[in-house]
Amino acid sequence: MTVLESRPGRGLLPRVLPPGLYSGRAKAIIERSALTYSRGWLVFLSGFVEPLFYLLAFQIGFGRLVAEVTGPDGQPMSYVAFVAPALLAASAMNGAVFDSTFGVFFKFRYDRTYDAMLATPIGPFDIALGEIGWAVLRGGLYALAFFGVMTGMGLVVSPWALLLVPVALLVSFAFAAAGMACATFLRSPSQFDFIQLAVVPMFLFSTTFYPLTVYPEVLRVVVQCLPLYHGVELTRGLSVGVLDVSMLGHLAYLLVLAVLGLYGTSRRLHRLLLR
Repeated sequence: MTVLESRPGRGLLPRVLPPGLYSGRAKAIIERSALTYSRGWLVFLSGFVEPLFYLLAFQIGFGRLVAEVTGPDGQPMSYVAFVAPALLAASAMNGAVFDSTFGVFFKFRYDRTYDAMLATPIGPFDIALGEIGWAVLRGGLYALAFFGVMTGMGLVVSPWALLLVPVALLVSFAFAAAGMACATFLRSPSQFDFIQLAVVPMFLFSTTFYPLTVYPEVLRVVVQCLPLYHGVELTRGLSVGVLDVSMLGHLAYLLVLAVLGLYGTSRRLHRLLLR
């Protein structure tokens, strides 16, 4: 937020208030996004339908070729049950990335929406928290719908699977925060190819369709550095009720990414909008 203060000989000049005064106003940005999408709700289907088609394709086609794979507990499980929780995490990622990159870029570079917001008590931290909060909400809605499909297909076999939706919210938070920070560096729509260049390989290689053991040792290290890998491992373990200490590491990774992304986004917006 900026206010005008009088300085001797210089007239009225803008003064930036401390970032601590920005908090508590992000709700208005989330409400604005909800009202904006209330007339374009079909857009929500984009991030949900793609993983759903993958799941149905594996259920009808590929799942008949690969009947069983080794699950997180070392016991055999159906291939569809193996892939489903990973696709749920990917669905949460898709919803979060779309809003935090494409949506934010056009509001920032073309519509100048955030410049108008700064004329109100809303500040850069509010904008970051509000946009990320909406992206998390969207990713969570995708995950909740996908969880319903999994339940209808009989792929939910453990009470721990109820934690899949909260984990999906964390996945959405991490990707939304990191995605929005990246969006502030984009200068033209053509640069969205870089976003796809990061998201698509992550979707394909983060143990979404096969276990980590199929990779050579060197590539395993690379895969374990990918954010989606940690979300997939969490959801896959919870889906069959297999809990171990490594889950704490996956949670910590996503939490750190979310916090760093939120901080980085806030700092970038402060620099770009209040410079």
